[in-house]
Amino acid sequence: MSLVPERTVLIQQAFRLEWLTVAWMVIEALVAIGSGVIAGSLTLTAFGLDSVIELISAGVLIWRLTEELRRGEEFSRHAERIASRSGGALLFGLAAYIVLGAAWSLRTHHGAEFSVTGLIVAAAAMPIMYSLARRKVTVARQLGSRAMRADAVESMTCGWLSLVVVVGLLVNLLLAAWWIDAVTSLGIVWFVVKEAREAWSGEDCCSRE
Repeated sequence: MSLVPERTVLIQQAFRLEWLTVAWMVIEALVAIGSGVIAGSLTLTAFGLDSVIELISAGVLIWRLTEELRRGEEFSRHAERIASRSGGALLFGLAAYIVLGAAWSLRTHHGAEFSVTGLIVAAAAMPIMYSLARRKVTVARQLGSRAMRADAVESMTCGWLSLVVVVGLLVNLLLAAWWIDAVTSLGIVWFVVKEAREAWSGEDCCSRE
């Protein structure tokens, strides 16, 4: 079944948004994980791992959009459900990693060093992800795509995570307290678990802008 021209235009817009997401997530993941490892920062490392998960989500959505262009609008809804649940499972795993890492840091009094590079990439992520998320929500609503709605939620969460990272890094710089990184990383868990539950259940996020 061929697609109507209006829907084809929407799919092309979705493709552009997802490829922009992929380009930024590659940069964000490499810089955040690299900076996190060098500084010994659980918060930055978790931020980078969340970027990897969003990369996977964007890849799945690109596949889903490609399938619709090839086969028409009657694409597999079951595949979208599987993709959404897979992302949710990965995020639950990330939440467990953060909690265990924070517990270890607090028990051993392990502190993280301040990272200028990490601060820059986290600060840049806030406006970038906010803009991408809003545009994805609009296109997702017009397409009626649960997969793209879930991807928009992940972009929103990435923006909130970047804010948490920036605040944590600045507090660490000002107070030089060894426990700041562990406590900040636990602040991320709420966002990660919330995102994981929505991805697993397939909740509609498009009413949030």
